[in-house]
Amino acid sequence: MPLVFRTLLFGFVTLLVVVLIIDDIAEVEEETAKAAAHVDPTALTRLSIDVNHHRPSYNHTAKLSSNNWTFNKTLSNLIRKSILRFFDPERDISILKGTLKPGDIIHYVFDRHSTTNISENLYRLLPTVSPMKNQHHRRCAIVGNSGILLNSSCGPEIDSHDFVIRCNLAPVEEYSRDVGRRTNLVTMNPSVVQRAFMDLVSEEWRDRFLQRLQSLSGSVLWIPAFMAKGGEERVEWALRLILLHTVDVRTAFPSLRLLHAVRGYWLTNNVHIKRPTTGLLMYTMATRFCEEIHLYGFWPFALDPQGKPVKYHYYDTLKYEYTSSSSPHTMPLEFRTLSTLHRQGALRLHTGTCDAERRPQRELQSK
Repeated sequence: MPLVFRTLLFGFVTLLVVVLIIDDIAEVEEETAKAAAHVDPTALTRLSIDVNHHRPSYNHTAKLSSNNWTFNKTLSNLIRKSILRFFDPERDISILKGTLKPGDIIHYVFDRHSTTNISENLYRLLPTVSPMKNQHHRRCAIVGNSGILLNSSCGPEIDSHDFVIRCNLAPVEEYSRDVGRRTNLVTMNPSVVQRAFMDLVSEEWRDRFLQRLQSLSGSVLWIPAFMAKGGEERVEWALRLILLHTVDVRTAFPSLRLLHAVRGYWLTNNVHIKRPTTGLLMYTMATRFCEEIHLYGFWPFALDPQGKPVKYHYYDTLKYEYTSSSSPHTMPLEFRTLSTLHRQGALRLHTGTCDAERRPQRELQSK
């Protein structure tokens, strides 16, 4: 083969490989750009926020009275339509039985070079239809786990919503006065099994875990089993207990494209998150099923608006560097985004105390 031809061929192959690599890395951004061409530019402008500051200054806070909050149905509908151009939460909330079979190899969403296999137990618990198929609710509550909920007396108000979403299998019974009891959908990251239930190392911890699952009583248990390597054993332990004890839950396992699609939506709206938190993910998905969305327990700061210490979680002593650059999440940025949407009436963000006898009279303080 002539040297010139071989040189040209080598150059072509190299270029092709580079293009394929770039295409693989930029897949989400390309999807985002295509979808952005069809998104209502007015909606995008209204959703854009200033992302130049990463920590609110509580010395110069703007008070927003909840008395003046009015649901902006028009904006809420615009957000819903924009999100549906990126993905359909009803479909992407879970992989369905029939799309996979036992033994199939899955690449982790955030560890593309690592794989896992679909186990028999996981396959048995895949839903046959979307657990949110044809569901629509007028008022929904999404309950985060911030210590801002402690002493809030928000439990009855949270339970009064038509649909309640909770995050990471947080305990409710002993905190019900502040966080409520009702649960319609709850997430469970695999790390929860290790952090909250000591990796089920003893009969006592297995019983505690089983009791928490049994308390869900027909709720959707949403397990992101294919996000990152390291949790496959914990997922399998949970699935075995569910099957062994015939626990009354409806399991769901998010689609492999969900996280990137959610991130793509927010990037298009100039919200440069590294990886959406469970709370932001649940809000984004809930826009598909819920008309009016209320958020409780969303507060990613070590001090409350009055400067008093706030626990990271309302139920444990976990400490966290809220603005750590090593974190995969950008919680203060997400909070400012939600605060902006609160001011615009697209959602209602509750950060104070609740009055169980009447509608809440409290203030949101944010940058």
